[in-house]
Amino acid sequence: MIKNETDIPVQELIEQALKARNFSYVPYSGYAVGAALMAQKGAIYSGCNIENAAYGPTNCAERTAFFKAVSEGERAFRAIAICGGKKGEKPETYAYPCGVCRQVMKEFCTDDFEIIVAKSVDEFEIFTLSQLLPHGFGGENLA
Repeated sequence: MIKNETDIPVQELIEQALKARNFSYVPYSGYAVGAALMAQKGAIYSGCNIENAAYGPTNCAERTAFFKAVSEGERAFRAIAICGGKKGEKPETYAYPCGVCRQVMKEFCTDDFEIIVAKSVDEFEIFTLSQLLPHGFGGENLA
């Protein structure tokens, strides 16, 4: 865990991630996740998890936020807040990004990209991408 020493509005991102949870479509797991992604220029994109009966087409909140941002032309990002837990209840544990989401982050973010996992605006942890995805595989590995 690192301490936020930048001008990233951590509490605002957490609040937006908590709000995004309300839009989760989770009829199978009941586990609602919200994410709020901050682009380099300051725009914030929210996302929620969207389940599917076939499971494979399910999309995580983090990727929903990234894909929304990228589809609108964003390519550089500073931080993401992630909140998850049983739908209709306050998060009781931290919702860390899955491996696929970490790989998407690696595609668009630098190693110092901040990942905020939160239960509330007062209870959170902050990691860098390199802490959660050490020795990641990126485009530079294909050169």
